[in-house]
Amino acid sequence: MFLFPLSDINPTKRKPIVSWVILASCIFIFIYQYSLDFHSEQITILTFGMIPSVLFNIKQLSTELVIIPSYLTLISSMFLHGGWMHLIGNMAYLYIFGDNIEDVLGKIKFLIFYVLCGIFAALSQALVDINSDVPMIGASGAISGILGAYLILFPKKEIKIFFWFFIFIKIFKIPAMYVIGAWIFIQFFSLNNGENSNIAYAAHIGGFIAGLILIFLLKKNKPTHLKKLNKGSLPNSH
Repeated sequence: MFLFPLSDINPTKRKPIVSWVILASCIFIFIYQYSLDFHSEQITILTFGMIPSVLFNIKQLSTELVIIPSYLTLISSMFLHGGWMHLIGNMAYLYIFGDNIEDVLGKIKFLIFYVLCGIFAALSQALVDINSDVPMIGASGAISGILGAYLILFPKKEIKIFFWFFIFIKIFKIPAMYVIGAWIFIQFFSLNNGENSNIAYAAHIGGFIAGLILIFLLKKNKPTHLKKLNKGSLPNSH
């Protein structure tokens, strides 16, 4: 069985420039990764991926691998991916859900939101095992934050889902709260059951929680008197 979101029925007022720039950056960086030989790609991942033991100064990389401070890998790791499917999955979710969050927050706040969600996600994964030597890469932590914000802002907006089960193929619509709710349930279930996987479930959960919180802190609410005017009322004159 295969399920995958195709689009949301939730038009925006402004073009999601920041989302497009992030998406394009991830694609171009991955194409660069793909052009490298295996050894060079591994060096790139070790240099710019987030390695918990290095981040917490328990271990150190060899001097030739140190290009940026370890704390900056919390950000650089968000632009690397481990394969085509990893990239396509993340970029599809960013494309579908990111435009609406950027539309609500505006470009600058959305960029801040995205980076903070990614940082919180990476720290969540690092704290699971601070002695780990395994580099974490991918935008999924930051995108999980976008999903958290989308759940708060647009729980009833419909998502087009592609469903494939053997010879049965169908596209149908489901409210976002069910799509995102099922997704986060899988993250908690997989983490709690100790699934042996290279998927950073703790990062997904951490980024999602960050998105739930940050959307309330960064979202600009209209003053009450402006809300009334938008409903067609006029201020009383005295």
